[in-house]
Amino acid sequence: MKKDINYFKNKTIFITATNTDVGKTYACEKFLNYFSKNGLKVGYFKPCETGVKNFPLDGSKMLELTKKLNPSFNVTINDVVPYQFSLPAAPYVAKGKTIIDFEFLIKQKEYLQSFCDVLIIEGAGGLMVPIQDNIFIIDLIKLFNSEAILITPSKLGCINDTLLSIEALKNRNINFDFFINLYEDKNSFDEVSKPFLIDYFGELNFLQDL
Repeated sequence: MKKDINYFKNKTIFITATNTDVGKTYACEKFLNYFSKNGLKVGYFKPCETGVKNFPLDGSKMLELTKKLNPSFNVTINDVVPYQFSLPAAPYVAKGKTIIDFEFLIKQKEYLQSFCDVLIIEGAGGLMVPIQDNIFIIDLIKLFNSEAILITPSKLGCINDTLLSIEALKNRNINFDFFINLYEDKNSFDEVSKPFLIDYFGELNFLQDL
């Protein structure tokens, strides 16, 4: 990361992606470790997790890591993942008749911030995953007054997915960086996708380099 570490103090960083299964939780792990080893007290927040059976797997894993890195992050899994739904679907569908209270989520974010220097927020699915009929994951980034880190895949098709997602972030005037998760089609990435991406962006960031 190019920015000075102090730039991130008292900020919230929203980890989003071009789609589901692109590596948001893995990215949260990488950034939690990165900020911690650079001297910042870290925190974690996942407003909504779907596909929850007995407990939220992603949220629990990240809370355990966060407490290890920052023992003063003295909160519960229900604080960190306030909305938990069993159906593995977009929150709009998975929530059923549950009404998601966005004012509550803002207050919860502020509460969690009181335990840390930098709060990592993990989205659900991609940017345009619906929460309400007119509210999408991308809208949470603005609601939380966060900066975004977009995680993009290395597979065939990543050029289109990356450019479309970046266009959406720019259209909403959201400050962001993007990182490629080199995990799919990684043996062909240098030949198939990297030539355009490097020419277009000039420089690429990879999660694996954090």
